[in-house]
Amino acid sequence: MPKAIFLFPLLAALAQPAVALTLELPAKVLAEETRSELPGSYALPTAAFDGTSVPARQVEGSLDQRAFRLDAAGMTTLALIAPLRDQVLAAGYEVVFECDARACGGFDFRFHTEVMPEPDMHVDLGDFRFLSAQSGDEAVSILVSRSAGAGYVQITRVSDAPEPVTPVETPVTLEDDATPRGVEAAQPASDIAAALDAVGSAVLDDLVFASGAASLADGDYPSLAAVAGWLQANPDGTIALVGHTDASGSLAANTALSERRAEAVAEVLINRFAVDPARVEAKGVGFLAPRATNQTEEGRQKNRRVEVIVTSTR
Repeated sequence: MPKAIFLFPLLAALAQPAVALTLELPAKVLAEETRSELPGSYALPTAAFDGTSVPARQVEGSLDQRAFRLDAAGMTTLALIAPLRDQVLAAGYEVVFECDARACGGFDFRFHTEVMPEPDMHVDLGDFRFLSAQSGDEAVSILVSRSAGAGYVQITRVSDAPEPVTPVETPVTLEDDATPRGVEAAQPASDIAAALDAVGSAVLDDLVFASGAASLADGDYPSLAAVAGWLQANPDGTIALVGHTDASGSLAANTALSERRAEAVAEVLINRFAVDPARVEAKGVGFLAPRATNQTEEGRQKNRRVEVIVTSTR
């Protein structure tokens, strides 16, 4: 069966006129999400997590980031990334850094790099691959992972030229969504267990944190009851709670704040729902993984959140 083709205009930094690079994705595209900024910037990872951060090179220009869900059940992450790497190399780019999950730094690498939020881009913390490449002032990175039923690819490109004004050709037609990204409705608590089973993660959208505060506002929080129910139904399962903040303040302060938020949620699970503390881990990544703009109060409120990630089921 023919593979899906995605026309992704990478403008090579050459003395001659720029040409477009056609990237052929290794499987049929089921869904696609995009993010663009002009001008924009991107921290291009250049090495694995070093215990404190992910070394990166700041690149600026026209930012185009795309996440794809592929009909790739049974395909390995190597099978997903290898043909894309070959095409990037054939276009004259040089690989800056390449790694798989363990060599990248696992959890810490994932949450110290820019990744589009679930469910647009799913990352299995034990099974993903990454590469970054550069040609002159232009840069591209590719992140791939998979779930039981699909493959996931995120491609981030920064060029020194404006984005094309014509639509990008895609192999699928998606229904129009009138709801702006970053202001969608909270995920129903009843969907959280299903999301943990299907993709291994979910955003706890009903949690409320004030700016700069680590404690939860008063509330029943059905999402936490759903997480506790999932843990009860999966007695061998363990989870990580990952805290996020808006961009108000320094990275160091926000990283510490986000971890305290995750710890506050863990305390509620342990104290109110009698969850075994050994099955819950709390981490914080500050403002490094926004899912909405930090330029509005509505966006900042959405960025102040905690996500739950399945770390083991046995």
